[in-house]
Amino acid sequence: MDIKHYNQTPKRDATFITPPNIIKGKVGSGGLSEQVLKRAQKLLETHTSDFSPLADIYLSRMLEGIEKAENTNEEDVLEDLITAILLPCVQLKANGAMFHYQLVTRIADRFVQFMEVVECLDEETIEIAKAYHSTIKIVVAGKIKGDGGKQGDALVEELNRACMRYFEKHKTLKV
Repeated sequence: MDIKHYNQTPKRDATFITPPNIIKGKVGSGGLSEQVLKRAQKLLETHTSDFSPLADIYLSRMLEGIEKAENTNEEDVLEDLITAILLPCVQLKANGAMFHYQLVTRIADRFVQFMEVVECLDEETIEIAKAYHSTIKIVVAGKIKGDGGKQGDALVEELNRACMRYFEKHKTLKV
């Protein structure tokens, strides 16, 4: 059940900014030789650096955002609170596959889609955020590389179901 945005209309979306390519401006256009591309691809495929230290940084920041959302005051802005939770997860999504943690990328992607459509940070939303955080933390700590197989699929599916239950419950509450 990888339904895009859990059948909800996104409330926030990533903005793509294409910065000027200063280096390309200096060296001109052209391509890379086939040999250079093959070497780069091989390096990416055999990259063995440990993902844990980087993931731990993003997981800590994500948890800080969740804790801030739990203890809000009237000066806090909803979008800033959501961004504090969402941004570290976007980084986990982006870096997971590069370090051969495709399951982290899948889980983070589903959470990003959830956060793009939530309207508030109520107790249930925060509980779902904590579930995603804990799940990613367990995958990284367990060094579960790749897609996680059938267990990975089951894990993602259960998180999807939690989100769908949330939206089912809250659709009747909307005016």
